[in-house]
Amino acid sequence: MTMSRRPCRGSLRLAGASLGAMAAALLLPAAAFAQAAEVPESEAPGTPAQQDPSPAQTAVVPAGDAAADPAAQVAPAEAASGGDIVVTGFRQSLGAAIALKRNTVAAVDAIVAEDIAKFPDQNLAESLQRIPGISIQRDAGEGRAITVRGLGAQFTRVRVNGLETVATSTDGASSNRDRAFDFNVFASELFNSIVVHKTAEASLDEGSLGAVVDLNTGNPLAGKYGLTFVASGQASYNDLSENWGPRLAGLLSYKNPAGTFGVAVSAAYQKTNNFEIGNNTVRWAQGVFDSVDGNACFSQPNRGGTYTAPAGGVCDQVALAFHPRIPRYGSVRHDRERLGLTGSVQWAPTEATKVSIDALYSRFKETREEKWGEVLLRSNERQMDVRDYTIDGNNNLISATIDDAWVRTEHYLRQSQTEFYQIGGSWDQDVTDNFRFTLMGGYSKSDATIPVETTFVFDDRDAQGFRYDYSDMKRPLISFGTSVTDPANFQLAEIRDRPSETVNDFRTVQLRTEWDVAEGFKLKTGGVYRRFKFDTQGFSRDTVVCPNGGGRDNVLGTLTCTPNTNIGPTAVYGFPAGNLGELFNLGKANQPSGTTTQFLIPNIDAAADFTGLYDRTANVLVGDTRSVSEEVTGGYTEFGLEGDVFGLRYAANAGMRYVHTHQESTGLTSATVSGVTTNTPVTVERSYDDWLPAVNVALFPMEDVVIRGAIAKVITRPSLGSLTPGGSVDGFNYRVNFGNPQLDPFRATAFDVSAEWYFAPQSLFSVALFKKNIASFPVSATRSGTFASTGLPLGVIPASSPAAQNPEGQLWQITSPVNGTGASLKGMEIALQSTFSFLPGFLKNFGFLANATFVDSSATYSQGGPATGVTRPGGALGALPNTVRDATLYGLSKRAYNGTLYYEDAKFSARASVSYRSPYIDGASATGNLFEGYDETVNVDASLRYKITPNFELSLEGTNLTDEYRDRWVDIDARRNYESNHFGRTFLIGGRFKM
Repeated sequence: MTMSRRPCRGSLRLAGASLGAMAAALLLPAAAFAQAAEVPESEAPGTPAQQDPSPAQTAVVPAGDAAADPAAQVAPAEAASGGDIVVTGFRQSLGAAIALKRNTVAAVDAIVAEDIAKFPDQNLAESLQRIPGISIQRDAGEGRAITVRGLGAQFTRVRVNGLETVATSTDGASSNRDRAFDFNVFASELFNSIVVHKTAEASLDEGSLGAVVDLNTGNPLAGKYGLTFVASGQASYNDLSENWGPRLAGLLSYKNPAGTFGVAVSAAYQKTNNFEIGNNTVRWAQGVFDSVDGNACFSQPNRGGTYTAPAGGVCDQVALAFHPRIPRYGSVRHDRERLGLTGSVQWAPTEATKVSIDALYSRFKETREEKWGEVLLRSNERQMDVRDYTIDGNNNLISATIDDAWVRTEHYLRQSQTEFYQIGGSWDQDVTDNFRFTLMGGYSKSDATIPVETTFVFDDRDAQGFRYDYSDMKRPLISFGTSVTDPANFQLAEIRDRPSETVNDFRTVQLRTEWDVAEGFKLKTGGVYRRFKFDTQGFSRDTVVCPNGGGRDNVLGTLTCTPNTNIGPTAVYGFPAGNLGELFNLGKANQPSGTTTQFLIPNIDAAADFTGLYDRTANVLVGDTRSVSEEVTGGYTEFGLEGDVFGLRYAANAGMRYVHTHQESTGLTSATVSGVTTNTPVTVERSYDDWLPAVNVALFPMEDVVIRGAIAKVITRPSLGSLTPGGSVDGFNYRVNFGNPQLDPFRATAFDVSAEWYFAPQSLFSVALFKKNIASFPVSATRSGTFASTGLPLGVIPASSPAAQNPEGQLWQITSPVNGTGASLKGMEIALQSTFSFLPGFLKNFGFLANATFVDSSATYSQGGPATGVTRPGGALGALPNTVRDATLYGLSKRAYNGTLYYEDAKFSARASVSYRSPYIDGASATGNLFEGYDETVNVDASLRYKITPNFELSLEGTNLTDEYRDRWVDIDARRNYESNHFGRTFLIGGRFKM
């Protein structure tokens, strides 16, 4: 078999293997729609990072190579004319992914076009969760970010067509203003392969402690000759929102008869309008109440006076117990629209030259609308009276009746859009039979904007008989003592609007060379220049209506308050004259009997018009306005070896990567003089160098067994938010966060060893062990103190927060990142994949995939723990003591399981998939809670497909078939309710046509 002179970057040459068959199996383009292909043997593949290892739906492999070539062993043999073996469909794509894994030195996993196109996945994150070691975090019922082997999203680098990039969205409850990649920006149909590099190589881009993920779009020269057209259309239905939406995709490609020119374009569009319904507490807190069971805690009721309750009495007990800060039920509407376009042009005038230009555009738009009925215990306990209460064994005020409660209804609206652009080019050149190079470069930009983020609030601040019961944490009883549908009970209390924008852009130039020095010995060298710029800006139009209790409001101007209230305007201004409200019905929130389910909430359009909200000048949010710029220059040298030692076949690569990082971090500092606040940008520069050795070895004790080992030094650069000079202020939770532009990167030594047994066609059993010793691990250091002790001006406290009116009303939790002492992580992956082709009759058409991941880690964190006393005579909670605690790394689930059972014959295919993720800590918490995180989840998806003709098929798919709830908690010991929401089941019905 003659080997092509086209570079085989990173691939392992197997004895007797047909590289032409490997090209057919791994490089046929589909942009998620597989095509028929007959690929000349001379078109050999490149590395997964730079070429597309995606198969077509049908590959024709010469019969004589079927036994020797693992790429040919991708489907049960079926007779074909001319003595060929024809392999088709989903099984073929699974076999191609196995072949890619088998034929690389480093640890690699992949999903190829058939998988992406035919799993019922809404975006790339959900496709990735099928890979061993990968778990996803969901927002609004869809996958958003991934963790790899227990390391969170910020530890994973993502490349699109070989170029590192970041895509950030404003989906979910918060915007992504960090290095994490939001996969929900992209429809899965835009890509024809995903390759996950789990071990480092000197020739592989640095920046990942977890993995490098390659997303690849079209490769028209690897497709069939002539014109190819594929189109699909589906209608999606969600049974909770009871809404329908379209999902459309198409591919058009052309390859000239000479095989020297190819062009491909693809498009995908999806629109959904789904709901998220449930309950929320916005964490739990301690607080000193006005009275307990008729026992006055202060010398004066509601406000003022001194704390006169006896030490250790009921007032102390209730104050030091944890209560829900904002117990509430409500709904969140997610109106989403995805549009994606890709284009690829390739020119290969000779076998030695190939030039490619690839472009990608994606637009992700979402309208998020929240409606809540709640009680604002947060920071208002001082005026409230508690009776008929219960404190459980975890020191929770688990149930209570409260008088003089602050009943509140909220209406929130956020309109957001992420636009992602990338254009890149590559030039592959064989200079001689033994020397070749690739020159590549490109630019990408992710622009996430929030032009509208508006909240209006109605308050009734003297409600009697409010009752809650969290004995069932996931299904609490919340009953309002006042009528929450009567306009006369409410007054407009707060208005907020917080527009923002986050922009990430990358500029990259890389040169890669490869020299076949001798048989079995290669030398790879290369250089890279990469410039990354992160820029985020936040603004605020927040105000508290009539904050000082009487007279004309100085900010709004048009609203007045009555002398005996501090929350105006009164009902005559809002209802019915202003008609500022609307009724909201909760719906299916799994609420117990007795829970209030109908509320009067603000009407956003009417309230915005009445208050002139959008005409107000927006003030800069100091903590949300910052930037980071990084310039990375470096290079690598890597040696590749193949051969035999004492009859044992081996392959290895070993090398060194050097990178120099120059970093500039900019934030705002504020100063208030004579009531005027001035923001001044401050920039801190620093540089650091890293030498990153990496070794990968693959041994072949038997033809069907591969044993791998790897060791490498790896880094991940610090979190972008942690690098900002200056501080940000959360006046609702009394928290201050300072950045630290001198943080070191996360640095670790990674160890991997695995064994893989390819025991039958399309079959694999593998076990992998991994360990990471993280030497440098930034951690948060927390203390309690007054706001004055931070040195920040009062003007940086958000105007609508409680702290703006009373900055020293309680001690603040002050947090800053510092260089920590490190952490450790270890784990195991087990994967089993096979078909039942040995069984008789239709049973041979079944197959399955299953994998399990077990991970553990240990890191030391510092947080503010529960207050232990009430100060006298003031009656405030004591300082939150600094608490040091060992726990797992954030985002790490100790167990994850994935399983798929499938059936496929010439016309009909069916598939059912189950994904399990065990509980995990999501991050540090606040208000005395130690950590917060999520409970375990189980997601079930399925699909059915039937071919009417060879060119047309019908499909029925379902996701989240068990309507899994997302349960979030605060405090790792007490597991207090944060939220319990569900999203409904989604069904898709449609068809797919190709020619």
